[in-house]
Order: sequence, then C-alpha cells, then structure tokens
Amino acid sequence: MTIAPSFEAWQAAARVLLHDAVPPDEVRWREAPETPVAEAPGRGGARVPRAFLDIARQAATASDPDRWAALYSVLFRLVHESRELLAHPRDPGVRKLNALAAQGRRETARAEAREAEAMTAAGGGAAPFVPAGASLETLRAASAGCRGCELFRRATQTVFGRGRAEARIVLVGEQPGDQEDLKGAPFVGPAGEVLDRALAEVGIDRKLVYVTNAVKHFSFVERGKRRIHQTPRASEIAACRPWLEAELEIIKPEVLGALGATAARVIFGPSFRLLRQHGQFIETRWARRSVATLHPSAVLRGQDDDDKARLYAMLRDDLKLIARAA
Repeated sequence: MTIAPSFEAWQAAARVLLHDAVPPDEVRWREAPETPVAEAPGRGGARVPRAFLDIARQAATASDPDRWAALYSVLFRLVHESRELLAHPRDPGVRKLNALAAQGRRETARAEAREAEAMTAAGGGAAPFVPAGASLETLRAASAGCRGCELFRRATQTVFGRGRAEARIVLVGEQPGDQEDLKGAPFVGPAGEVLDRALAEVGIDRKLVYVTNAVKHFSFVERGKRRIHQTPRASEIAACRPWLEAELEIIKPEVLGALGATAARVIFGPSFRLLRQHGQFIETRWARRSVATLHPSAVLRGQDDDDKARLYAMLRDDLKLIARAA
C-alpha cells in the first residue's frame, strides 16, 4: 500500500483495507509524497476508540519507517479482536504504538523548538505589531492587525484579553476556542462556563479578573462541519508571547494563574510539569505569586462523571488558593 507520509493518508488507506478485511501481514506500506489520498468507503465502517486516534496521530509524526504497519496492526486487532486492547500496555503491539507516539511527541517538540528559536532570532512574531508604552485598549486595538504567525489566516479574529488594568488576578489560558473565536472574547464557551462556576464557588468575581490566553488566535483542524481545537505550535506560542508580556507588564497582578500545560510552560518555562507542580506558588517576573492549575476544558474531557468531578475539584481547590492570595 503506497501512501503520502501523513496520518490522513494512512487513515484513508486503512479504512479501505479494513473494509476488505485485509490482515496486517498481507500489507506492505510504502511512502510516496505525491500519492493521492485513497477514497475511503462510505459510512458504516468499523468504529474504534477515540483514544486510539489520538495516539495514532502522535505516532504518525515519528520518523520510524515501520510506523504505518504498527498502526494498522493495532487498528486491525481493535476491530477484530478487542476494543479494550489499549488497556493492555504490555501487549507488544500496544507497547510499540505507545513508543512511537512518545517518539513522535519528542521529535515534534524538538522541531517546533528549532522553528521558534529561528523565528525569534530573525525578529519575527508579534513584536513588530505591539506598540510600546500602550494602554490595554491600545494593545487590544493593535492586536486586531497582528500578522505575527499564520494562525490569523484561518481564525475569525484576534481574541485579546478582557478585564481591567487594575485587576489583582490575571488568568492565562492556552488559546481561544471555537466560541471565543466567533465572539471575540476569552472563556465564553463551555470551558468558560466551567471556569465561571469554579470562580463563583471560591468567591472570586469574574468581573474583577483579567482573563487572556497565551495565543490570541484559534488554532484548529476541520472535521466535517466542526472546528476541532489543535494545540498551537511552539513557534506560534513564541510568536504571540509579546502580546501576553505587554498585558502583564501593564497590569502587574498580585496573583498570576496559568490555566493548563501550555500556559504553565509559557509562565514557568518548558520544564514545568503541571500535574506535579499545580497549586504551588512560584515568583515570576510578572507576579510575586504565580501558580498553575488545570485548564477548565480538562474537566470537560474527563472520562466519566467521577473523573470529571475529580478534575473539577482539583481546579476549584487551586483557584481557592488564588482567592486567598489575592
């Protein structure tokens, strides 16, 4: 089976093979960049756990030439043996898949870091668009014309921070979501509803909080009619950093809260580990008391009601620390 070297090309080819019940040992995978994507069968094909698709997308970015065969082998077994296959990490096929996903994440991170460094060294990013010594309102107006990275081309609009310059608390998320992109304000979608509920429970008035994101444009992939969140690249995060720094320099908050892993790494550095270090106050250049917690969207992605309750409690307890510190 000859495919272009992309997850989408492999996925389309794998659907054809599954439809014909072709076993893995009868398939030889080869890459050819100009190969057209295979036409997949119509609706009614086999369904696989979402977790597999997430891991497979990561594994597809690895440089290992055997990755396509390894992916199809696990996929075939998920369909014909057990949908619970991924729950057995010692299985040789699952172990190979997880190793490929880890390799893909490492290689992608290194490539994006090099890209971000090159962009910064060349004086690119948002810096040329950020007016010096400006007020928040001036920054917000200027951000509408930012062309510091490619995200502006597909996003509806820049989503700048909202709140008062005198705010004692600043909360920084990753990027705007679908609803935020359409409405032009941060945290107004489902994740915003979770945040509002948690803030209210710990006694923080959202109107007195400045909320913003590390990246000001919506990064997404289209699946049918839906726009699905896509984690911004390191170069996009680096490109947008001057906007966040300008916001924080103006506000000088008493407490700075990072919501989620992306925002935490922007505030505390790339070695920060959210699940180990959340809820710990650290002094940063922007605030004497800076702390990280979960992004509210993590609660929405919980596996079941019990998991969602556990994640929500973690978010709420960390926000309670912020309320006390402010």
